[in-house]
Amino acid sequence: MSQTKIYGIKNCDTMKKAFAWLDDQGVDYDFHDYKKHGVDENVLQDALNEHGWEAVINRRGTTWRKLSEEVKNTMNMQGALKIALENPSIIKRPLLVHNGKTHLGFKPEIYGGIFKV
Repeated sequence: MSQTKIYGIKNCDTMKKAFAWLDDQGVDYDFHDYKKHGVDENVLQDALNEHGWEAVINRRGTTWRKLSEEVKNTMNMQGALKIALENPSIIKRPLLVHNGKTHLGFKPEIYGGIFKV
């Protein structure tokens, strides 16, 4: 089993870029598809604790925009956990776990630092 796990939705463009980068660098990883397997609550909680709900929740996407103004205006850690468990597409992608640390989003230069390549 790999020390690296990437969480997200297979058809997401950013996920495809991350997969391609990991494959090109020969990084061994496991993929957890939110659409097939749901959200791993413990990993999500770790990401929320490490980065805060503002970073974990994608506030630029359609899932966020569809939320009521009341929900958006009262969002907090508990609310973010609940919303993300119910709507995994609201989680910033990819969510990468490597050596017990969570990383959000994909940028080649950041992944290069994570994997020392």
